[in-house]
Amino acid sequence: MAETPTVHTIDLDVPDWPGHRAGQHLDIRLTADDGYTAERSYSIASAPGEPVALTVERLDDGEVSPYLTEELRAGDELEVRGPIGGYFVWDAARGDGPLLLIAGGSGVVPLRSILRHRHRTGATTAARLLYSARSQAELIYRAELDSYRDVPVTYTLTRDKPPGWTGRTGRIDQALLAEAAWPASQGPLAFVCGPTPFVEAMAEGLVGLGYPPARVKTERFGATGG
Repeated sequence: MAETPTVHTIDLDVPDWPGHRAGQHLDIRLTADDGYTAERSYSIASAPGEPVALTVERLDDGEVSPYLTEELRAGDELEVRGPIGGYFVWDAARGDGPLLLIAGGSGVVPLRSILRHRHRTGATTAARLLYSARSQAELIYRAELDSYRDVPVTYTLTRDKPPGWTGRTGRIDQALLAEAAWPASQGPLAFVCGPTPFVEAMAEGLVGLGYPPARVKTERFGATGG
């Protein structure tokens, strides 16, 4: 399923899948005919209890993402390892204070898993999402995110302002972060995912707002690879 011109969601049928937690990832390994292997990590886009889904952004210089988004066909086999990770996860049964989710670009993928998990379980934990993308066309899951009526979403575009755009523009600065974030006094739990510089800036900003570092969970991905 195409999410944007360069991002696709892929459903996987994984035999003996043990189940996953919201926020975990898995590794995909491809092996060429000459024996060359390439392996990349991808966040799981689906909620626990749903079939495994990955949302993959195609990188022109990538070794794995072009195959997954352009060449993969129903019935093809992949080598999968996972689920992986126990830090950047959220369990609805624990609650654990209001949720603040902050995404940069395709960093929204594991946060979508968290939101779907929250929705599927009927959890009443309050949640907010702050989502930064380069352009309106690059916003992933826009219709789904807007369907969560009890989850305010603040969008900001860093590179363009299309006609009729009513969201924010520009990078997330400290003023916007303070406006969108839960007050630290409410004991929120923050999940931040995106490119390394973005994540570091957001984490530093949240600590500056009084968030204890232990309450700011981060997951980074580099600008290259795929």
